[in-house]
Amino acid sequence: MRAFIRQSMLRSAMVGAAMAAALVAARAADDTVKLGVLNDRSGPYADASGQGSVIMAELAVADFGGKALGKPIEIVAGDHQNKTDVGASIASKWLDTEGVDVILDVPNSAVLLALQELVRNKAGLLMASGGGASTFSGKFCSPYGFQWSYDTYALANGAGRALARQGLKSWYLLQVDYAFGEAMAGDLDKVVGAAGGQIIGRVKTPLNTADFSSFLLQAQGSKAQVVALLNAGNDTINSVKQANEFGLPQGGQRLFGVIFFELDAKAVGLKNAQGLTTTSPFYWAQSPEAEAVSRRFMAKTGKAPTWVQIGVYSAALQYLKAVAAAGTTERDAVAAKLRELPVDDAFVKGGKVRADGRMEHDMLLTEVKSPADSKSEWDVFKVLEVIPGKDAVRPLDGSCPLVKG
Repeated sequence: MRAFIRQSMLRSAMVGAAMAAALVAARAADDTVKLGVLNDRSGPYADASGQGSVIMAELAVADFGGKALGKPIEIVAGDHQNKTDVGASIASKWLDTEGVDVILDVPNSAVLLALQELVRNKAGLLMASGGGASTFSGKFCSPYGFQWSYDTYALANGAGRALARQGLKSWYLLQVDYAFGEAMAGDLDKVVGAAGGQIIGRVKTPLNTADFSSFLLQAQGSKAQVVALLNAGNDTINSVKQANEFGLPQGGQRLFGVIFFELDAKAVGLKNAQGLTTTSPFYWAQSPEAEAVSRRFMAKTGKAPTWVQIGVYSAALQYLKAVAAAGTTERDAVAAKLRELPVDDAFVKGGKVRADGRMEHDMLLTEVKSPADSKSEWDVFKVLEVIPGKDAVRPLDGSCPLVKG
């Protein structure tokens, strides 16, 4: 009986491998190159990613010339609703029956980590601009997963070290209660501790909550010098607004927003957001190339792009360059080219993809301007420091099986 079971399991594995190989071959022979933008289109991260990420993918396709390998390039979009089962269902359909070659964006680290395993065992590639858990390119790394715009370590490393250098040693964390918050808290704990600081308190907050009053009162009562908002989107906007209502900045506590965009500053108002420190991979006016793409985006949306959205532009463009260099959409060949080709575009200059799938590039230490210092509608951030990529990103280590010791 045991021999029969082993033989059955072996046959099943062989059938599964054969089906996967057949799917890969069929995808490479498709008459289109298909990009899938999977993100939040209706919830707290819709403004930061959403349709704006789709528009950025369209701009990348236009800049590439509209075709790859002589085939038309198609873009599809889906709303994962910040639910892992919904995201996995859409991605499975895309990969199994709709011939999507690469999945882009994916804000919400819980969804992103679920898709990492799904793509690993199915087909296609995954290039994350929205999701940031550093474990994605750490212990959960994959030959087919690429972390493009940021990770939680890089966000913690920039502002965390800078604030510690200013003598701000005690920290209180408002931590969103899912994978991103957990990863961000872990990375910030390491960075602050290494800089001689201490996390003196933390509280977990529900995703997409409107009322931060009890959490902010705990932070205020802690007397921590820095109150770190480990959230994004509407949660960040609400927590900054309410922090001002309770007088945290006015009382001398410094706000650190791990993810804070121009859109957030406008929603909160520069009067309330001024002085907030954040780490960012991109500012829309950082270079002539960046401003040119950003102006095209503004013409379509009336808004400055977030660095999640410009990250989708860069990832889509680099994927198409890799396809052209590989001469095929077969994922192993394209993945190899992604690790080989330098990244130079409106998003980053001199970027490179490491063995673990993390794209190494410079980060910016920024601070929200005061109303008096802002000269135009989207003149929001003051760039305090450019952090070289080698110093910004998590060091390569053995947590990722793809990294050779």
